[in-house]
Amino acid sequence: MESTQLAAVAADTADPKRGLRAIASLRALADTLELRQVEAALRSGMTWQEIADALGVTRQAAHKKHAKRVDPTIPTPRRNA
Repeated sequence: MESTQLAAVAADTADPKRGLRAIASLRALADTLELRQVEAALRSGMTWQEIADALGVTRQAAHKKHAKRVDPTIPTPRRNA
C-alpha cells in the first residue's frame, strides 16, 4: 500500500484496528526516511546540533536515536573536548 493510501486509512476512524496498523506502518516508514535524511545530513557535513535543530529536538535526543544506527562509514563531526 502506498503512503498516501496508508495515511487515508490511518485517518479513517471507521475501523480502528486497521487504522492503528496503518499508523504503525507510517511510523516505520517515517523512521526509515528520517534515518536516511540524517545520514545524508552527516555526509554533507551537518553537525548533530544542526540535525537536531532541523528535527525540532535536542542534540542529545537526535544523537541518542540515530548515532548507533547510521552507516559507520560516514564520518561524523566530533565535539572538541
